Amino acid sequence: MRLMRMSQDTAAKHYAEHVGRPFYDGLVGFMTSSPILAMALRGPDAIAVARRLMGKTFGIEAEAGTIRGDFGCSKSYNLIHGSDSPESAERELGIFFPDGVEEWEPITAPWLWDAE
Repeated sequence: MRLMRMSQDTAAKHYAEHVGRPFYDGLVGFMTSSPILAMALRGPDAIAVARRLMGKTFGIEAEAGTIRGDFGCSKSYNLIHGSDSPESAERELGIFFPDGVEEWEPITAPWLWDAE
C-alpha cells in the first residue's frame, strides 16, 4: 500500500486513454485533489475478487454490500478503481509502484488459498 497524492504527471499516465474526452479534465482534477491509497493485491483470481468487492462502475448501479454500492453515488467521480486485466494491472503497478512491490506470502496462505 502507498498513501500518496497523485501528481498531474501520474494522472496523465494513468488516464492516457481518456485524453480528449469531455470528462478528462474533471477526472484529473478530482484524482489530484486529495491523497489516494494505492494498493497492490495478489492471490488467486485477485482481479475478479477485487472487482466483485468494488461493484459495478457507477455507485448508483452497484449492488448493496459492495464498496461502490454502499459508498458511491457519482457517475463522474469514481470512489475506487481496480485493474480489469493482468495487462492493465502490470501497467498500473508500474505507474504507482515504479520501484516494484515487495514479494511475500502470508504465513496463512495454505489455509486461505486452495493448494494448486
